[in-house]
Amino acid sequence: MSDRRFSFSQALRIYKNVLNKRSGEQRRNMAWQCGGSTNEELVNNLYNARIFSSERVREAMLAVDRGDFASYMPYNDSPQGIGYQATISAPHMHASALEYLKDHLVSGARVLDVGSGSGYLSVCMAMMIGVNGKVIGIEHIPELVRLSNNNTNKHHRNLLQTERLQYVEGDGRKGYAQGGPYDAIHVGAAAETIPKALIDQLAEGGRMLIPVGRENDGQVFLQVDKINGQTTENVIEHVIYVPLTSKEHQLEKEF
Repeated sequence: MSDRRFSFSQALRIYKNVLNKRSGEQRRNMAWQCGGSTNEELVNNLYNARIFSSERVREAMLAVDRGDFASYMPYNDSPQGIGYQATISAPHMHASALEYLKDHLVSGARVLDVGSGSGYLSVCMAMMIGVNGKVIGIEHIPELVRLSNNNTNKHHRNLLQTERLQYVEGDGRKGYAQGGPYDAIHVGAAAETIPKALIDQLAEGGRMLIPVGRENDGQVFLQVDKINGQTTENVIEHVIYVPLTSKEHQLEKEF
């Protein structure tokens, strides 16, 4: 089940049966409208638009200035390029991810951020898991690993010094087994199928968020929960993400 390919029609059928606190249509109507001139204004706009409701998420996002991780229009509610054909997701997607993972981002949790990019979401999650937790951001572009370390060092050096947060270079499709199992896994690029390695590294009772679908085709954002060794999959909404692919394929369009 966890490694099967989703057709767009199958995703639509699943989507019709999903009951969420807010409908996907409602969420899309709220998206892209929450930008601000400062990090605080951005976060408050997202909160007031009910993109998220958790005070823990709000505190984490207020504590982590997106301007440290995106050099161009960081407080716009839109994805931004960070080089090497990679992007930092729109703020409303990060806020939503933190909201869906909040009950797994608790004190002592172990977390994997696949495609950690410039480091923003990894830092937010590290702020939520306490001094005994661990977040690993995995990124296959070495320059982005260096960028995320540099960005984090601006105002959150203690997370790296205490090893609450660690960035590693590697193929995120294979996960990072030596750091698992993980209570929460976030994947920041779309996989054609859910990588079995990530399912295997998800802890019992853990939750993964992952976009699934082909590049330039219908993609869905999936919530994957592991209970009694079995996974259940629920569609959160339809999305457009860059592909979770090899380093070579990602860089072949780089000019």
